[in-house]
Amino acid sequence: MKITSLDVFQLDLPYAGGTYRLSHGRDYDSFDATFVRLRTDTGLEGWGESTPFGATYIAAHARGVRTGIEEMATGVLGRDPRLTDRVWDAMGQRLAGHNHAKAAIDLAVWDLAGKALGLPVHALLGGATGQRMPVISSIHAGSPEDMRARVADHRARGYRGHSIKIGASDAEGGPALDADRIRAVLDGRQTGEFFLVDANGGLSPEHALRLLNLLPAGLDFVLEAPCASWLETLSLRQRCSVPIMLDELVLEDSDLVHMISTDAADGLGLKITKAGGLTPSRRQRDICRAAGLVMSVQDTVGSTLSFAALAHLGSTVPPHLLRCILDVRDMVTLPVGAIDAPIRDGGILLGDAPGLGVDVDASLFPTPVASYSL
Repeated sequence: MKITSLDVFQLDLPYAGGTYRLSHGRDYDSFDATFVRLRTDTGLEGWGESTPFGATYIAAHARGVRTGIEEMATGVLGRDPRLTDRVWDAMGQRLAGHNHAKAAIDLAVWDLAGKALGLPVHALLGGATGQRMPVISSIHAGSPEDMRARVADHRARGYRGHSIKIGASDAEGGPALDADRIRAVLDGRQTGEFFLVDANGGLSPEHALRLLNLLPAGLDFVLEAPCASWLETLSLRQRCSVPIMLDELVLEDSDLVHMISTDAADGLGLKITKAGGLTPSRRQRDICRAAGLVMSVQDTVGSTLSFAALAHLGSTVPPHLLRCILDVRDMVTLPVGAIDAPIRDGGILLGDAPGLGVDVDASLFPTPVASYSL
């Protein structure tokens, strides 16, 4: 079995909530998504996706995804997709870094491998635990009242976790506004809920400490990605009164090892595209497990394909280490396919459909923007 063609497609995925606001004035109305279709000499096809969160979230951007795929395509053609690590190595031999470009191909490779073997991807990743995975919302920065209302809406829809964005500039209200946001959304906290307060690297240690000093004692939340650099993060870690999870600072396996060796955090926001796909995400999952770190398995944003990939990985994390998975389907208005994974009884349980289990809507992909073949 070998890969005979690679087609690249582009779609814009509008944000479902109008405008998504992050720290440092980063606003997003739509996301430029790249999709990959791999075909084989057996007639099987696999699909993957990479949707960067704009060009200012991490060092990734949508046009770079498609250019990176062009660099790697000849190394992928002719490979056996069942040998996932070997395809990953072939990509690395043609392009250093650029995880966001590798992710789209890597997901399609895993989709193909599962279909070829007649197994769901979670079986290839070690096996699902069989436990429902709690789902986390993504609540962009707004007024405290608006954010509380959006948390309540997601709670009513079965979400057990909530990722709330902070990072107000001084002109917007600074630490005082961020403290008000946290108090507002935690005011109605239910038993068993999990709250991430996510700054996306937008705080200085001084801002974070002022914010924490404004909060009443006993609020149960985890601070995620507070600062943009390792130096700032380690400085805050020494004086921080709440648990910390990291996200944007951990791209490579070596970053995760550095996080563990410096005791910089208590857990990881493991994002599939940021890591470069399921192949490196599987390694990072295992490193976290060996170190006893909790995980929130997510992606930056994306469609049904990105959701499927993160859900398959999340289903293999032991429940005591899995805080939540992110349902990125909820973030965009254009689903590209269907998967049997509703939120029920407080979480999501995947089935056993082969590959990623996504029935892709081919009508959305009439003409590729680039094609490569043997």
